[in-house]
Amino acid sequence: MVAIHRDRRGWPAAGALAVVAAILVAACGGAASPSAGPVTLNALFMKQAAYSEENVKDMTAAFTAANPNITVNLEFVAYDALHDKIVTDQAGGAGTYDTVLLDAIWPAEFAKAQLVRDITDKIPAEYKTDVFESAFAGAQYQGKFYAVPWINDTKFLFYNKKMLADAGIAAPPKTWDELLADAKAIKDKGIVQYPIVWSWAQAEAAICDWTQLAAVMGGATFMDGDKPVFNQDGPLAALEWMKKTIDDGLTNPASTGFLEEDVRNTFSAGSAAFALNWTYMYNLANDPAQSKVAGQVGVVASPGMGATATSGVNGGMGIAVTRSSKHPDEAVQYALWMASKPMQDKYAQLSLPMWKSSFDDPKITGSAPELFAAAKIEFTNLVVRPVVPYYTALSSALQVALQEALTGRKSPKQALDDVAAKVPDLQK
Repeated sequence: MVAIHRDRRGWPAAGALAVVAAILVAACGGAASPSAGPVTLNALFMKQAAYSEENVKDMTAAFTAANPNITVNLEFVAYDALHDKIVTDQAGGAGTYDTVLLDAIWPAEFAKAQLVRDITDKIPAEYKTDVFESAFAGAQYQGKFYAVPWINDTKFLFYNKKMLADAGIAAPPKTWDELLADAKAIKDKGIVQYPIVWSWAQAEAAICDWTQLAAVMGGATFMDGDKPVFNQDGPLAALEWMKKTIDDGLTNPASTGFLEEDVRNTFSAGSAAFALNWTYMYNLANDPAQSKVAGQVGVVASPGMGATATSGVNGGMGIAVTRSSKHPDEAVQYALWMASKPMQDKYAQLSLPMWKSSFDDPKITGSAPELFAAAKIEFTNLVVRPVVPYYTALSSALQVALQEALTGRKSPKQALDDVAAKVPDLQK
């Protein structure tokens, strides 16, 4: 996941009294027992991560109201600073944070470095039956839980309904080949110069898009044990496909410098017919105060190819309890509260719930049926980026390679081969 702005407008939620009652029940079940004396927890979150800062503060206020012996101090940092902030704080085992937000790409690294605790025996049974399996990617490593899953997110295909209709296209594309054909038809009719926009800057955003495409173009296995295989099969085909869309004039060439907010702004300005982006874009692109295409925004599950109907990159995050925490039981209790179904249902306007049963509740889905329908499909087939302890270093090298290939400085094959040759050094 990358640092992105999230919508703060609310969708209709369940009745307040029912929510509060359910939250109190959830707080009593599966969580550790509170201590007898006053406890202060320090929690580190990411700015603009699915839930707004105001939502996190509200959730936390509800927790402390129900647990008056526990005080929670909140801190928010940008995504780009989150990883290093955690590592620096926990160096030497004397950190200040009790809980930290863990991206789906970090459990292997943090578990190996013993920065976060194994809380496998603290995860309630209902998580294993009612939470989408994909949500666990940001919480576990080698079969053990190192965080409470909290956010389940992926990138969906957004499209401009009016542009498709003006081009005579009756339905959004179900495959990437159909998307290219639709984009060409839109371009040929002069509806928009560059029909597709992406977040392909030299950042984790590009890795996410590449992973999502690779998963339907021959598999998204980037590593075979310690052996790199991202320079062949699906990953190579995906990068070649990405470059060709630029060469064919279907992708906005500025995409090589774009992050997610640039994608949203371009699409919302009416300068693109298609965009791949996170959940948060749906409300903002449909907000007349922020978008010229409000009311024209459609969203579907990410297209497939061949035998794979759809696939999305796993953008999940979990709340981890640090190794240095002096109050691990209360920290787990807090994490479980934040991730509980009542909490997620109440704040579903910003982050799609990770609870499967929420998707069958019309009180939750009724305000955005199109988005929930797309998510229900795509959440069943999310693909994780390489699960290796040195992922941060690997991703940095791959980001450079993607940029080299997309800007034509190297062929896709050469760019990926060069990173593959560096993997032994990256592992050190």
